[in-house]
Formats: sequence, structure tokens, C-alpha cells
Amino acid sequence: MSQLIPNRLLMDFEIRLNHRSKLPQLTGKLTDWSDEFVLPNLCEIDGQEPFAKVYACWNDEGIAVACDVECPDKKFRCDPSAFWKGDNLRICTDMRDTRDIHRATRYCQQFFILPTGSGKKISDPVGGASPIHRAKENAPPVSAGRIPVAADVTKRGYTIEAVLPATVLSGFDPAEHPRIGFYYMLEDLARGQQYLTVGDDLYWHVDPSMWASAVLAR
Repeated sequence: MSQLIPNRLLMDFEIRLNHRSKLPQLTGKLTDWSDEFVLPNLCEIDGQEPFAKVYACWNDEGIAVACDVECPDKKFRCDPSAFWKGDNLRICTDMRDTRDIHRATRYCQQFFILPTGSGKKISDPVGGASPIHRAKENAPPVSAGRIPVAADVTKRGYTIEAVLPATVLSGFDPAEHPRIGFYYMLEDLARGQQYLTVGDDLYWHVDPSMWASAVLAR
């Protein structure tokens, strides 16, 4: 039975989000990112091979995230109204890093970032927020268009980047609360899932205690 338990479930992770004086300019090409901001490949602990680089950084203006996914000659399926069913990057945050709760508070949020799915031809990237299932209290809603996103879709795959502005991050206060709960789930219909700590079977989308702690390091 122990072989069915992922190794990452048995560990409490603390990762570092590096500070930047200026958040990256969003072009979709990731030219403004370096390996200094790549998140650790914790999936390797369970013998899984990562198929993408996922980046994150922060400053007082908010948190920026990006990813680089190689999936040659692929057609994307992205629908903001059902973002979890297609290609997507999801970011979860808990601005109080409350490690002993199993239901989200108003400081917990789930954001989605899609490489396509918007615009007249449904080819533009889009970002948004969605309530966390079974939350004790929902964070304030985030209206459409408040999360800037840029993407570059090519034959080799896609790159995407977004900024979660401080104005949409419920309880964002780096000076008083430099430790936050943090999680990402990257879903690719061709390559599968790549995630920070645990997968769907352990209800990361409901339970913030399944996320990692992130230190907003200066």
C-alpha cells in the first residue's frame, strides 16, 4: 500500500520566490526570464520527468509566472469557461500560508492561465480566477481582464507568462506575511500533468494544506 503514496505527500516543502525590482515585460517569448526564477522540479522525487519549465517571481506590484512547454505540432484546446478540461496552467496562493487547514479561506485563490481561448479567433491567451471548491470563505472575485497575459504559440509548443497584480491577490502583504502557500498545476492534453506537490487524487484543488510554502525572498 505504501507504494501508492507519493513521496511528496510525506514532505513539507518550502520553496523560494525570488524578488525582482521590475516584473517582466509580458511579450510571451520569456526573453525577460532566467533560470534564477525556475521553480524546482519536485516531480522528480516521484520519478516523473518534467516536460516544461515553470517560472515565478515577485515584487510589491504582484507575482509573475511563466512556463515553457514543448509539444511539437499540437493543436490546443482551451476554454475559459471550462479551463480545467484543456491545456492550462493553474496557480494557487494562500497569503497566510496556513498549513493546518483543509478548506480554503478568503486568503486562498486559484488562477488559470491559458495559451489560447480568447479573442475573435479564440487564439489569444487569457487569464482569470475561479473560486476554490468547498472554501470556508471565498476571496473577492477577480473581474475579467485584470490579469495580463501574453503567449507565443509555435510549432515547437508554447510559452506563456502572466502577472497576478497585488490588487487581485487577497491579503498580499509581503512585509508582514513573507511566507505564502503556493501551488501550480500544468495540464497538457498531449503530455499529461506536471505539478508542484500532489495530484488530483489528493484534492489539491480543495485542500490548501497540500500546497507548498513559498518564501518571498528579497
